Amino acid sequence: MGLGLFGSSSGSRNIAMDLGTANTLVYVPGEGIVVDEPSVVAIETADGVRRVKAVGSEAKMLIGKTPDNIQTYRPLTDGVIGDLEIAEEMIKHFIHKAGGGSHSMLSRGPEIVICVPSGATSVERRAIRAAALNAGGREVWLVEEPMAAAIGAGLPVKEPVGSMVVDIGGGTTEIGIISLGGLNFSTSARVGGNKMDEAIAGYIRRQHNVVIGDATAERIKKEFGSAMVTDESLHIVGYASGQDITKGGPCELTLSQADIVEALREPLAQIVEAVCASLEQVQPEIAADMIDRGITLTGGGALLRNIDSVLADETGLPVEVADAPLHCVAIGAGRTLEDPEYRETLCPS
Repeated sequence: MGLGLFGSSSGSRNIAMDLGTANTLVYVPGEGIVVDEPSVVAIETADGVRRVKAVGSEAKMLIGKTPDNIQTYRPLTDGVIGDLEIAEEMIKHFIHKAGGGSHSMLSRGPEIVICVPSGATSVERRAIRAAALNAGGREVWLVEEPMAAAIGAGLPVKEPVGSMVVDIGGGTTEIGIISLGGLNFSTSARVGGNKMDEAIAGYIRRQHNVVIGDATAERIKKEFGSAMVTDESLHIVGYASGQDITKGGPCELTLSQADIVEALREPLAQIVEAVCASLEQVQPEIAADMIDRGITLTGGGALLRNIDSVLADETGLPVEVADAPLHCVAIGAGRTLEDPEYRETLCPS
């Protein structure tokens, strides 16, 4: 591997990108995270010609509100590219935004480290790499998300001790057991924040005959969602607006935190099952480390109230939420650019 490529002689601004199903983050060495926006693209069709109308936060604001000639897309599904052309446009936009419109960066192209799910196939990895190259990258390197999350969370990935990271993203939950700079075991479960939002919307439709949008479900999850019922759950309430399918008009309903716990039961059970199945694969010496070190949670799903308590109860291990869990993967990918110690975690395809 030509890992001596990460130098300053090219004059380009190298970047690391956490290309997520829900959000994309871009890290620039020396500056930190400079882009943190939804992975959404709005496409406008006029006279048979398609063009990009908006990307990121501006595009997300249009979801569910567009006229017939504008459609919004999430080009990634379960952490991998579903629409190559739109993904290229999105990556190009974020590269440009990270470079502040620098012409020299766009013309010569940055070197890019981009995160991939541990369960991504060789075809899916090639699609991610091709999208980044076509979007203007001069050289593209891949790093598996559990490794990037562990580095970003500050775990001792280079030491001869076992560390376990569970990164709960929008499309997938990435689980990695790491020792001596390598993934001792990794797996990717296709359940995450988006499945939680779908579960909340499905529960409200079944129980209350009310249809809510994706943005409303996400807001409910963030504002008063929880992974377990507590003494206060029945008294913590929130409101949701949607379409009453029995009366045919808009309505507002009141929900308790206990309702949301019930709504999230299935996706959380899938995450717990994946974590427990991964622990069964741990080698005896690493298992001894796990008793002391426990599990570190990263990703947006780690912010769900009491999810650490649920995993601790189910696994019998200490569980800790990393500092800035939303940024761990991007920070970890960025450190592979900044620190030669981590470059061996990269792969060219």
